[in-house]
Amino acid sequence: MIMRLYHWTLALADHPRALWVLALISFMEASVFPIPPDVLMIPMILARPSRAWLIASVALAASVLGGLLGYAIGAFFYDEIGRPILETMGKADAMASFNEQFNAAGFWPVLIAGLTPFPFKVITIMSGWTGLPLATFVVSAVVARSLRFFIVAALLWKFGTPIRNFIERWLGLLFTLFVLLLLGGFYLVKYL
Repeated sequence: MIMRLYHWTLALADHPRALWVLALISFMEASVFPIPPDVLMIPMILARPSRAWLIASVALAASVLGGLLGYAIGAFFYDEIGRPILETMGKADAMASFNEQFNAAGFWPVLIAGLTPFPFKVITIMSGWTGLPLATFVVSAVVARSLRFFIVAALLWKFGTPIRNFIERWLGLLFTLFVLLLLGGFYLVKYL
């Protein structure tokens, strides 16, 4: 089912209203949809590199707005909507113990989830459920999603089709390594 959904999403890149479809997918991915917007962004940018920044901007704006929906689900509808979504992903059991640690970390969980392959919707829902300050959530979501979408756009704009396989295969891992190095650096500065 996921592969069928992936191919359907990829086929939408040629649609005349692809930007609207990208906005919808970016919005939904931040709260309920399983396919990341990169799947649609990549072929759209390769087809029209001159629109790379517009495409990344649409994905960013829609993703942050969708993140606000995920936040609202966690804050107001966790038991009715949020818990079933997280249970489907196998993440519901750890919620209670994670609550205090999550809010203590503030900016970082949203930034990490926004950059890495970790499902962003899990963090958006958890942010609302744990009561993470809304301003902290929005700022970190904007920073994380800006980095993710604009780095992809810049690589595709600069290098075109040859970079596509690299992005699809390795960029998530590189973002994860970057975040780990960044956190390790902060740890060393703090404790050494």
